Amino acid sequence: MQHVVLDTNALIQALPTRSRYHKIWTDFLDGKYRLCVSNEILTEYEEILSLHTSPQVARNVVNAIAHHPKTIYRESYFRFHLLSHIDKDDDKFVDCAITAGADYIVTEDSHFDHLKQIPFPKLNVLTLDEFYELLK
Repeated sequence: MQHVVLDTNALIQALPTRSRYHKIWTDFLDGKYRLCVSNEILTEYEEILSLHTSPQVARNVVNAIAHHPKTIYRESYFRFHLLSHIDKDDDKFVDCAITAGADYIVTEDSHFDHLKQIPFPKLNVLTLDEFYELLK
C-alpha cells in the first residue's frame, strides 16, 4: 500500500466534490492509500482550509484525517532543511515524508522540484495529475 504525503495545496484541490481530483480524497477515505501526517501538517491543513472554507469544515476534514485508520503519524525529531532556502514552510512535508518512508509527496508547488536534484534521501514528487493517474 502506498504511503503518501499531501501538500496542503493538493488537499485543497482534492476536497471539492466537483474537483477533477476529488478521487484522491475519496480514495484516501476508502483506504486505498495511507496518508502520512505530522501535527505540524494537520495544523497547517486546518489553518489554510479555514481560510478557503470555514473553521467547521476545516475541523471536520482534519478530524477525518486524524481518526482514519490509514493515517500514519510521523513526527520528525530531526530537521533536514531540504527546502529551507526556497520555502521553509514546505520542510514539514519533506521531513514527514522522510520519517514515514513515504512513496510520494503530492503537490502542485514547484518548490518541491528541487527535491528531484537531491540524490539522498530520494523523494518522489508527483503532481496531482500524476497521482490521480496512479490511482486509476
